[in-house]
Amino acid sequence: MAGDVKPKRRYQSPRRRAQAEATRRDILDAAQRLFEADGYAATTMADIAEKAGVALKTVYLAFQTKGGLLRALWNLLLRGDETDRPVAERAWYIEVLDEQDPQRQLRLNARNSAAGKKRISAILEVIRSAAPADPDVATLWQRIQSDYHANQRAIVESLNDKHALAPGLDIDRATDILWALNHPNTWQLLVGQRGWTPEQYERWVAESACAQLLAPNAKARISARHKRR
Repeated sequence: MAGDVKPKRRYQSPRRRAQAEATRRDILDAAQRLFEADGYAATTMADIAEKAGVALKTVYLAFQTKGGLLRALWNLLLRGDETDRPVAERAWYIEVLDEQDPQRQLRLNARNSAAGKKRISAILEVIRSAAPADPDVATLWQRIQSDYHANQRAIVESLNDKHALAPGLDIDRATDILWALNHPNTWQLLVGQRGWTPEQYERWVAESACAQLLAPNAKARISARHKRR
């Protein structure tokens, strides 16, 4: 019967899907090179299409707008891949939250901070510079700030649950301290302008976070454990 005819299923060729993903990555790579070299405002979608070796229509179909392309590039560099899982669900972030040693927790966070800044620092400067003149980029910049602060707060709350925060230090103030130490602007000042190595930055962030945030008894317990090893 005509009513029993099932609609045809759309077949998606794995090869075609792989080609589309490769094209998308070529566009993102081209956008990153142009944004970092010429700035966001001076870079057009046509420039990106030419650099990527694709039609302009292909760029618009993949990302709709230049702001959407920049947002996709940011997510890729921050997370390390194009999956939709946020930072809070990434294994390297969960590892920090699950760590029971407060000092090691802060050192792991410093490690992640340095590794992330290597990927994102240049494009983050593009976003920060473009935000005052472009509402879409301004929204992205504000989201980056709030997300980053929230992720640092979760780490501080974990420290507080262990009764490891320094006396008189509440969660709000501790979060601001950890956020400032790990903030991309701090990386730009020390690594970008003063010539610190990423390793020097990581050590300084770890040592400063432990000194500023941890209670003396937490440090003493950690030190005693190390002496017994």
